[in-house]
Amino acid sequence: MQQAAAVMPARRNHHQPLWSRRRENAIESPLMNIRAILPLLLFFGLAAPIGALVPSAVAQDKGTLHPKPLPPLANPDDPALAAKQLFGRKTLPAAGAPYVIGFYARGCIAGAEALPVTGPTWQVMRLSRNRNWAHPAMVALLERVSAKARRDAGWPGLLIGDMAQPRGGPMLTGHASHQIGLDADVWLTPMPNRLLSRNEREEMSAVMMVRRDRLDIDPRAWTPSHLGVIRAAAREPSVERIFVNAAIKKALCREAKGDRSWLSKVRPMYGHDYHFHIRIKCPPGSPQCESQPPPGPAEGCGAQDLAYWFSDAVLHPKPPKTPPKPKPPITLSQLPTACRQVLAAPDARQ
Repeated sequence: MQQAAAVMPARRNHHQPLWSRRRENAIESPLMNIRAILPLLLFFGLAAPIGALVPSAVAQDKGTLHPKPLPPLANPDDPALAAKQLFGRKTLPAAGAPYVIGFYARGCIAGAEALPVTGPTWQVMRLSRNRNWAHPAMVALLERVSAKARRDAGWPGLLIGDMAQPRGGPMLTGHASHQIGLDADVWLTPMPNRLLSRNEREEMSAVMMVRRDRLDIDPRAWTPSHLGVIRAAAREPSVERIFVNAAIKKALCREAKGDRSWLSKVRPMYGHDYHFHIRIKCPPGSPQCESQPPPGPAEGCGAQDLAYWFSDAVLHPKPPKTPPKPKPPITLSQLPTACRQVLAAPDARQ
């Protein structure tokens, strides 16, 4: 992948600071624009508060014990083909040293490493998705944070959700980000003190953390240990952002004691009722990786910081008069040029 670095010119990081709701939405949420799908949800009788819509549902979708391989593509060189169809068919990482290309919502990764599906303080969920791949720095971070969850929060360990596909890139379902091996979802349900069966890993659901009115956490589910786990992740120097439901951010702001500097990394985001999302900085040795600007010092706990998320327009949105046209999927030509080499590279030896 050093050749990839030579053919892909360095790009200026034109992304604006991501305390902006819109930009973070576009990166993290598969909804991109909630109003774009709201008419369909209303038509099918599925309308609900925004925070309860697709992101949480996708995270909790059940897997299968017998995943079927995707059929071959009739014309894989079609320039109009969605890139997710190409990356979704790669079952192993590209050979070579770990190398991150592009931005969290528009890129890929070579030399990805798999988080072992079972460790002393973690277990991977939804194994049928084959999304437990990441840059080695993310794999090491999850191992550290899971050990801290046991030591500091009293959890047996962590349940790990989606990370990235073997070569990153756009996913067939569920995420706009998670494309470059630097994102991971962690369930807000403690790992049981036993080995989960394969069936349990596909069928089990995480616990809902948000109250029915969406205005605060559910006190029957939320505990002080949840704060300890999120804080342990946020205090990691390599962590760039942590996304949670706004009600969870509200609870963290209310309950955090002592050093509160880590709160600046924790950002409200649609969904994330059942899990939190860890994002790390671009690692050394990947000059084509595009990081977000570092967060400012503000905790983001003021009334003005959270008002948007608890506004009537967000919790009870009105459908647009004219349904917008669906946004076309990302094609390979819209990804960094080096991602073509990642797709064409031989499989890494396992």
